[in-house]
Amino acid sequence: MKSIKDEKILIGPSSFADMNRAPLQKLEELGCQIFNNPYKRKIKKEELLELLDKNITGLIAGLETLDKYVLKKSKLKVISRCGAGMSNVDLEAARKLGISVYNTPFGPTRAVAELTVGCLLSLIRQVPQMDRALHDRQWDKRVGRQLKGMTILVIGYGRIGQAVAQLIGAFETKIIICDPNLKKENAYPVMTLHEALPFADVITLHAGGEDRILGTDEFSLMKPGVFILNGARGELIDEDALITAIGSGQVAGAWLDTFHQEPYEGLITRCENVIMTPHVGSYTYEGRLQMELDAVDNLIRGFRDRGVNA
Repeated sequence: MKSIKDEKILIGPSSFADMNRAPLQKLEELGCQIFNNPYKRKIKKEELLELLDKNITGLIAGLETLDKYVLKKSKLKVISRCGAGMSNVDLEAARKLGISVYNTPFGPTRAVAELTVGCLLSLIRQVPQMDRALHDRQWDKRVGRQLKGMTILVIGYGRIGQAVAQLIGAFETKIIICDPNLKKENAYPVMTLHEALPFADVITLHAGGEDRILGTDEFSLMKPGVFILNGARGELIDEDALITAIGSGQVAGAWLDTFHQEPYEGLITRCENVIMTPHVGSYTYEGRLQMELDAVDNLIRGFRDRGVNA
């Protein structure tokens, strides 16, 4: 029987095991050959092809582009995504090539949900603006909003969307769900996107995939002064349309944790009423550790299922 010691493992995420070496130690104890991300950032497609050319058979994946071309060029047997989203992996191509693919959907749930609610509270009370003013020695009191009585539209009702709804519900809000994949009744009203948009005071995105959800037409349907939250994927929002809506006052403020291009340096950086975080939704000690341990366990399981002694 082949041993996992013969396998070469590439670690894609730039910060993997930085907070706690336990996930990496688990691989090291098995004796497999480990190749760390040499760039300490998201690996570009051409860089990934070069790294995979070293006969890499296992990948702890971040957000690298794992399309059909990359997968066909590789010798990968197992991909273990450290994270919930799978939009960067061509799952059909992986299936045809016989590559086992796993993800870690549980670790980031609470972390993303808590950050979403925390940033929403900061947003509606204008905490960042007052903080900046005080750092500049300006006593700038601002009148904010409170969550009680607001209508919250949750787009995407998977694990994170459900956790956000549970947390926000404690503030005596009205919650509406938009999710075309929802196949059963639940505690909240379910509407189509265009039905729900005119009622929402807050729109929070937790949908999978990268298809655009909010563009010019959708912004035109929103009530003036709406707040937008995106902790899912940058591609879900038309950036130019968002900037226009912020400029007109249609959107009173936004929190963005994900962007079309990362690291992000675009025009939204000029918008005072937008809170921006550098894709850190899952970056809690507890959430990251669970995800990384789950990713390693999935990788090991993938090789074991293929008859490799691990």
